[in-house]
Amino acid sequence: MVRVLTLELPMKHVPGLLALLLSAPAVRADQPTPAPPSDLTDYVLKADPAFVWKLAAKTETDAGTAYTLDLTSQTWHDITWTHKLQIFLPKGAKPTATVVLWNQGGRPGPQSEFLGLTIAGKVGAPVCFLYGVPNQPLFGGKTEDALIAETFVRYLETKDGSWPLLFPMVKSVVRAMDAVQAFAKEEWKHEVTGFVVTGASKRGWTSWLTAATGDKRVKAIAPLVIDTLNMPVQMKNQVRAFGKPSLEIKDYTDRGLVPIPDTPEARKLWTMIDPYVYRDRVTVPKMIINGANDPYWPLDALNSYWDDLKGEKYVLYVPNAGHDLRETDAAGKKQLIPERAVNTLSVFCKCMIFDKPMPQMTWKFGEKGPVCAVAATPDTKPAEARLWGADNPTRDFRPARWAAKSVKVYEDEGKQYAVGIAIKPDEGFHAAFAELDFKLDDLTFPLSTQIRILDAAK
Repeated sequence: MVRVLTLELPMKHVPGLLALLLSAPAVRADQPTPAPPSDLTDYVLKADPAFVWKLAAKTETDAGTAYTLDLTSQTWHDITWTHKLQIFLPKGAKPTATVVLWNQGGRPGPQSEFLGLTIAGKVGAPVCFLYGVPNQPLFGGKTEDALIAETFVRYLETKDGSWPLLFPMVKSVVRAMDAVQAFAKEEWKHEVTGFVVTGASKRGWTSWLTAATGDKRVKAIAPLVIDTLNMPVQMKNQVRAFGKPSLEIKDYTDRGLVPIPDTPEARKLWTMIDPYVYRDRVTVPKMIINGANDPYWPLDALNSYWDDLKGEKYVLYVPNAGHDLRETDAAGKKQLIPERAVNTLSVFCKCMIFDKPMPQMTWKFGEKGPVCAVAATPDTKPAEARLWGADNPTRDFRPARWAAKSVKVYEDEGKQYAVGIAIKPDEGFHAAFAELDFKLDDLTFPLSTQIRILDAAK
């Protein structure tokens, strides 16, 4: 049974509880910062005459207009990378100076077109979907992580800094920005100057690294389900939580890439492709969205890098959801689309595009005996607040079931405090995080705090 305890605290006790929370030390990553190498920008900025695009189709729907572009982004190790690039303009909306650019694998289809038009409608601005990131299969039928691992091994063997697959993936996003800008001038007679770059998993990884290039057109990023920044620390945490590396990263363990080999080449490789290394460069606003039951990452992976991120930052945990962010109910039925994630992503993009303020929220955890309190302090009153909790015999929370209880929002000297209380379990582990709902126009969307994992009460 999940034990999420909600207490209605008398107002006189709130200042003392807040004092406890404000005195609690923050969890910080203890990892030295190597100097970021130039291999990423050297590859991305290198001129490539293969770049070309053309408008292939224009389709009118009840939800808006979908344009399809054929794009060639580059030639990488004698392989020409081609992509479909769809631009969705929702009905009744006008082109904007900043647009959303979602990078993903595969090709266009009804589901991706529905998602693109849905997000565009919620944002009220153009949304672009770049497909074929990466181009695959390659090298004997390898795809996805097996393909990335192959290119890492080739780098270690050759020391050629153009081999890591993330680099051409980033370049395809940069070339997509070039194509969208040219398309907008030609089709809409409109200038696009900025992008909110987003994507999931290795495409979220690509979003981080696109911002790391320093391209000023990247106004914000929204990396989804890529909770692995600060990789040397994360690999140790993964073994601590799961007992061994996740089976989801088997492609890397099978090639001897995890744990990270103790060689100069391997140490350089992780500094080339770990977004954590570039954190001083990535100062744009960032919206991080993770599934609380993602089989790839330890539950508290965010805590290994959150405090070291620069600039505006927000996080959303989706409870009872894995790598696809679609929530599963108690009966095992999964959502058709990841509604929680889509709403928060859409609001973030809308705020970045139309210069609207995102709710600002800070939080503190404080422990005293068996009690753990979390106080979230937003700058605007939330519509609702709740504390999510889950119990598990080990630190591996992938199979855990999350449950929520409403928490009260206090007001003291003009400030809002959503205070939730979790109790350490008698055995095993308990995890908790607070979630607050906000409203923007006709959209309700949640934001989260970090997660705290509590050991059994001693």
